[in-house]
Amino acid sequence: MIAIPAVDLRDGACVQLVGGSYADERIRLPDPASVAQRWAELGFAHLHVVDLDAATGCGSNAPIVRRILRRGAGPEVQIGGGITSEGCIRALVRDGAARIIVGTRAIEDPAWIAEMAARFPNRLIVAADARGEQVVTRGWNRVLPAHVLESIEALHGLPLAGILVTAVHREGRLQGPDLPLMASVVNRAPAPVYAAGGIASLADLRALAAIGVTATVIGMALYTGALDPRAVVTEFSQ
Repeated sequence: MIAIPAVDLRDGACVQLVGGSYADERIRLPDPASVAQRWAELGFAHLHVVDLDAATGCGSNAPIVRRILRRGAGPEVQIGGGITSEGCIRALVRDGAARIIVGTRAIEDPAWIAEMAARFPNRLIVAADARGEQVVTRGWNRVLPAHVLESIEALHGLPLAGILVTAVHREGRLQGPDLPLMASVVNRAPAPVYAAGGIASLADLRALAAIGVTATVIGMALYTGALDPRAVVTEFSQ
């Protein structure tokens, strides 16, 4: 299993939120590109970069995203946040993104994600984020009636790079991942599973690896020091 640091962008800064609430911001670092570089220097082979402003439709951190992508040799970078068009996907691929994370439109417009997956095979990760067991979209502000497993099953047959499930109800709380949810997702997912939300310890990472998760996205635990990044890299670099 691979561990991937999260670099979440808001108002030009790198931030960490609790429970998906934009009113509960616990971490704010002014230079996201330097944060990304630090994770690279510590040995992480992948980075997870999300433009929260673009995801909520209240702005864009595109220049910072491009700066991170254009640093040259280094970690593979997956990019998400407000990606709703083929043009945006194509531009990010051109700028060097290894994988593109598509959430809201992918979940709400099945015909579109089927077309995009065909045009960009094995480059797209669908974010099927959940609060409890219900899917949330539009920057985690819209709760859909569908169960997260229903949304995942609708992706069968598509050439995806992965499916990312964030347990929003655990996000940033350092209380451990939602293992029952993630186990259900692994059992039903038609693509590799990326898990996020609540990870606080090496034991949490080992538990996710044991149920078959392919990769984990880690935020608060790395930024607060709850997890030693060197220990994470040593055990979860591939």
